Amino acid sequence: MTTDILLAVVLTSMIQSIFGVGVLLFGTPILLLLGYDFIFALTILLPISIAINSMQILKHYRHIDHLFYQNILIYTIPFVVVFLFLVTTANINIGFLVGLFLLFVALKSYSPEVERYLESMVKYERIYLAVMGVIHGLTNLGGSLLTAIVHSKAYPKDVTRVTVASAYATFAVFQIFTLMFSIDDLQINVPVHGIYLTVGAMVYVWTEEMLYVNIDNEKYSKIFAAFLFASGVLLLLKSV
Repeated sequence: MTTDILLAVVLTSMIQSIFGVGVLLFGTPILLLLGYDFIFALTILLPISIAINSMQILKHYRHIDHLFYQNILIYTIPFVVVFLFLVTTANINIGFLVGLFLLFVALKSYSPEVERYLESMVKYERIYLAVMGVIHGLTNLGGSLLTAIVHSKAYPKDVTRVTVASAYATFAVFQIFTLMFSIDDLQINVPVHGIYLTVGAMVYVWTEEMLYVNIDNEKYSKIFAAFLFASGVLLLLKSV
């Protein structure tokens, strides 16, 4: 167990506890910048992401948008699996474009024109979901596009978070199975990985009780927009 990974787990787990994504979206580039390889980062982060999302789903499963989740299974997951197979040979940097898109989506809460444009994009949701699967399989950045499209639907906060969480957990489960079947010598230190997982779960419990329950729907929408904006800025900075 190393301090840098532990700090990254604490920070990203807190973010995911509020928004439904964060452990993979921010944890992956953080660990890569710290010098860890992509596959190692996945083995650390995927179980934590699944654990936090599972607790969110158990608490608010009645609020899941089942039609949207069904479309995720049909149009996104196959592309996540296929393009994760290619991730070790592909050298694609699309973080800059994703970052610009997130900045645009973040303006939804402040601009009626942007809101109308995003509503028109939802008409092409199947194409969007397929592209999201490709991006997530290759880069682990699909969570940013997932939060963007869910934010465009203007759900109440519990529906927003649990819908994101259910889709994000499904991403992670299929990624784990893909890694297990595609890599023969996948290295997992169960005791150490277990510590990171436990820390992530404890952060979720604390964040849920101390922060999330005190945020109303209006504040959550504004904070979510700020989260998208910050995600976009970080992706842009990472890409230049």
